[in-house]
Amino acid sequence: MSRNTGSIWKKSRRLGFSVLETGEELNRRPYAPGQHGKGRRVKLTNYGIQLQEKQRIRHTYQLSEKQFYNTYKKASKKPGSAGHNFLIMLESRLDNLVYRMGFARTRRGSRQLVNHGHIFVDGKKVDIPSFQVKPGQVIEVRERAKNMASINEALEAATTIVDYVDVDKEAKKGTYSRYPERNELFTAQPINELLVVEFYNR
Repeated sequence: MSRNTGSIWKKSRRLGFSVLETGEELNRRPYAPGQHGKGRRVKLTNYGIQLQEKQRIRHTYQLSEKQFYNTYKKASKKPGSAGHNFLIMLESRLDNLVYRMGFARTRRGSRQLVNHGHIFVDGKKVDIPSFQVKPGQVIEVRERAKNMASINEALEAATTIVDYVDVDKEAKKGTYSRYPERNELFTAQPINELLVVEFYNR
């Protein structure tokens, strides 16, 4: 199984975009990595702009190129806006919702919880990070993992939880209440998902 590895900080600086959605990566050194990072100014072509936007979204959700493209293909076959459908499918991934509910500090951490069988959906163990959760389904930490230090620390650090999930921190359980609206996604750092549609349709 391929893994999306490498330094999150370098990826963020190269893309000029906080893939952890905290802004910490860019606050330390707000310029591209490398010895020419401060002085390099490259004017991007249309292709380069589309590629950069794709990479920003892909690295935010921590997916390989194959996973990302396969998700896009499924989203493009659904009725409605391909770009909005795509973002909804990315947000509806089990690993992403575990992160959104505050059970892990990062999406990498949430994926590990899912892979190790610590997450249940509607009372059944699901160990597939890409599992598409539907509104109304309940996500919870399995009983024997509820005292894990990493989960407790993540919940204590989670100050903002998105409006489309309801979370009971004491029970370590949450509900995916509804699909997110477009204006609820990437509010701190705007992205243009239509550039991704153009990239794959070129």
